Amino acid sequence: MPETLRRRVAQDPLLRLAPLLEIRWGRVLRAVGLGTATLVCAIGLAAAAAWLIARASQMPPVLTLSVATVGVRAFGTGRAFFRYLERLASHGVALRGMAALRANLYDRLARGGADVVALRRGDLLARVGNDVDDVGDVVVRALVPGGVAVVAGLGSVLLVGIFLPAAGAVLLACLLVTGVLSPWLASRASASVEQRGAEARGEVAARTLELLEDGQQLRVAGRLAQRTDGLRAADRRLAAATDDGARVSGLSAALEAGAHTLAVLGCLLLGIPAALAGDLAATELAVVVLTPLAVFEVTTALPAAAVQLRRSRAAARRLVDLLPDDAPPHREPEAAPAPDGTLLEAAGVTAGWSSQTPVVRDVDLTLRPGSVVALAGASGVGKTTLLLTAAGLLGPVAGQVRGEGLFVAEDGHVFGTTVLENLRVARADVTEADAREALAAVGLTSWLDGLPDGLATGLGTGGTDVSGGERRRLLVARALLAPHRVLLVDEPAEHLDAATADALVEMLAALARGTGRAVVVASHRLTPLGAADEVLLLGHDRGAPDGAAQVVARGAHAALLRDVPGYRWAAEREAASAPASAGP
Repeated sequence: MPETLRRRVAQDPLLRLAPLLEIRWGRVLRAVGLGTATLVCAIGLAAAAAWLIARASQMPPVLTLSVATVGVRAFGTGRAFFRYLERLASHGVALRGMAALRANLYDRLARGGADVVALRRGDLLARVGNDVDDVGDVVVRALVPGGVAVVAGLGSVLLVGIFLPAAGAVLLACLLVTGVLSPWLASRASASVEQRGAEARGEVAARTLELLEDGQQLRVAGRLAQRTDGLRAADRRLAAATDDGARVSGLSAALEAGAHTLAVLGCLLLGIPAALAGDLAATELAVVVLTPLAVFEVTTALPAAAVQLRRSRAAARRLVDLLPDDAPPHREPEAAPAPDGTLLEAAGVTAGWSSQTPVVRDVDLTLRPGSVVALAGASGVGKTTLLLTAAGLLGPVAGQVRGEGLFVAEDGHVFGTTVLENLRVARADVTEADAREALAAVGLTSWLDGLPDGLATGLGTGGTDVSGGERRRLLVARALLAPHRVLLVDEPAEHLDAATADALVEMLAALARGTGRAVVVASHRLTPLGAADEVLLLGHDRGAPDGAAQVVARGAHAALLRDVPGYRWAAEREAASAPASAGP
């Protein structure tokens, strides 16, 4: 293979995703064979019917028409029969491919290395939903129709050419117009249409999900009308792209109708002189003229197949962007501690959602077995962004992260299954004893005892059956069961009363020291941070040109209380606002 061609193949997103589809090409060939049989029956029906009508007009003995009569019935029945089998075969290939692609995509994403959290949730949903479907559709709507068209089209030209070679040449030329020129024009015209359509679909999904999940907050903030107008604008862009695609389809249909008509007229104009000269029988003339009426069913689906190929390639490109690189430059994950005992190290890390907008910069952090580090600072200062970067879910803008950790999100997902299965998300072999021990560690023993079926009690999707505090502790319990040596816990005190929140942070610190794990806690509460070995106080430097936060102070909790007035004032205010007596 030439180097240029090899490079293009390596860069084609569809070919890069092909192994993830796990396509069995034997199944594809079976679908092509059944599709070819369907069109052979359609063409055979037209040819046999044409011969039968022409021959019957000559009033021969009835028995001479019996074979043709049976053939017409057989071709008519076979067309529907083989079409049904072809649909079963091709859709089976496509659905298996979509399932395999989605599973492999989730597996690759779970390994890390791609900045998935930088995407809006609606955009991510559109990619793993619609885009996976579009890639899977390339089998049913592009590969199978293309293979069928080649086999059945050449067979049709050969059939007509046997009776009249010149008519076969005309049919071939017209088939090339509808089978090559029309799809090529449709593909070129849809290039920008499909790109705009994919982007618009992603934006519509993202904005719709934002309105559904955060509608009340947006209303309170006075931004609901702005977001709704943005959704309407995105929907208009999607409708415009759809209309442009309809015009492309109309152009392809016009070309096909013109070529179809030209083929019939050409065969008729060539066949009449041949029949008058005695080179072609009247029955053969009927076959030559009427067969093209059915032949063009071969190429009817090809313009749509070309558009689907373009759409599938655009979808594949968006999915390839999700996949982690084979060797990410910013991470060197390790399953075991480094030789010096370091579990995770961040060196000069600047974290942000893009290189143009860093959120927090120049952070150094070293975690060894038993380390307990706390991140403190005002809401929005960048604690979550820094944790995501340390976990490898978000690539650093600058600096390097070495090692790996588990990010425990504040709004982690609770699945619509039992308590035990929700905990087994962390590790598949979690036993009931393990689950009870983890729930007890986070203070959920009474909650578990109050459930009707204990660990077998089903929870609503998204945690609708539990309170905010119960959900938060359930997510921490799940993290405790994970095999990771480093836990990066975001706001464990959220939705909890002061005493329970403090006890949860102190439990995480004790766990780190007792098991040799390392824990980083991002917390807006300062009272329990005395359990940490070191507290990193994040804040904004007014002189920073990019407006990013940085570590303005670091040290033990007691030292910060003594030396940093703002930290001491926040802790005193927190203590003053706490209830006089708070139960665990």
